[in-house]
Amino acid sequence: MSGLRILLVEDDPALRTMLRGLLEMNDFQVCEADHQAAAMALLREDPAIRIVLLDFGLPPHAHDMTEGIATLKAIQAEIMTAKVIVLTGQDQDAAALEAIREGAFDFLAKPVAYDAILRAITRAALFLDKEQQLSLEGITRIAVNAQAGEGLKGIRSDAEERLVRQVLKETGFNVFQSAKRLGVKRENVYYFMKKFGIVRDD
Repeated sequence: MSGLRILLVEDDPALRTMLRGLLEMNDFQVCEADHQAAAMALLREDPAIRIVLLDFGLPPHAHDMTEGIATLKAIQAEIMTAKVIVLTGQDQDAAALEAIREGAFDFLAKPVAYDAILRAITRAALFLDKEQQLSLEGITRIAVNAQAGEGLKGIRSDAEERLVRQVLKETGFNVFQSAKRLGVKRENVYYFMKKFGIVRDD
């Protein structure tokens, strides 16, 4: 895990500095953000970031989960491969539920022991390695939240979109390779791109 790149998203400068120091002592490469826009910009610029430690209480709503949840949703919407570990001092039950609902890898309540953060990072790194191994075998993992009462059609469409987006991202937007991995013709990939409004800039 030495050299693993971690994005620390925390608005409290003192806590951010302390966490960064502790992480760097364990040979992690750390970059920092104190709000959603900065975090998303760093993730887009640096695909080598593998883990995100995300505080749920971010400005301009530092005393509730609104901005932290919005940041987690933004990461999931862009199908970024980084694993998100949520840190929060907010209502634990509500925060844990939202973290799971929006696709966080793990949830840690503040104040959190440093060894608990290290264990969470270790688990996330293991998952990343195994997912990369599966990807090399042509297996793509997707996550879909489904409301059972809404029927199968909406779930299928959501799953199709996430799968097509994920495969295009994994192949560097190579339509030929994406079609091969999906087991369809190139024309079908173009059809899905049009259907879901997928453009290369996504």
